[in-house]
Amino acid sequence: MDKLVAGVKKFQAEVFPKRKALFNELATGQDPRILFITCADSRLDPIMLTQTVPGELFICRNAGNIIPPHRSSTGGMTASLEYAVSVLGVEDIIICGHSDCGAMKGALDVDSLKDLPHVQDWLGHTRGALAATQARCKCSSTALSESEELRMLTEENILQQLQHLRTHPTVAAKLATKSINVHGWLYDIGTGEVFCADEISREFKPLA
Repeated sequence: MDKLVAGVKKFQAEVFPKRKALFNELATGQDPRILFITCADSRLDPIMLTQTVPGELFICRNAGNIIPPHRSSTGGMTASLEYAVSVLGVEDIIICGHSDCGAMKGALDVDSLKDLPHVQDWLGHTRGALAATQARCKCSSTALSESEELRMLTEENILQQLQHLRTHPTVAAKLATKSINVHGWLYDIGTGEVFCADEISREFKPLA
């Protein structure tokens, strides 16, 4: 905590004064154009990764960058998504997964989550991605390493969450009128590379 307190003091003394005009503007409202949905992992900083400033991204984070498919019951992700699309009017939605994801490791080893019932239930939203990964592994001519299987599941999960995203009425309506775009990204923590999903080929290509 001492480090955090020192950080706040440094922000107030050095950072805030230099960006006072920006913060004064943000004090009365926000107008982000992008909804950035990513994992809660501490190693991924959306602001640092995209080199944006406060007010440019509406950020939602959870274990595994998961978007539950639309249902009648309300959840935090559903409400945040509805607000970002219908009220803030975001024009792009990015779902960003990352390498070495603990949530994806858990999905690959469900038995390890027996003492974490809520995590286990939450990762049920990755079942389709896990099934696709297992099917691809069976069709592979060579056995995949654990890291390769994890990478494949991470990619499949991003693709599945893009599908879940489209089940939400607010998003479906915007997509129908071509007033919103959705993107799947994969961030490699060790290299700094970002790969973008091609949903037709199901390949992830370097972000250009």
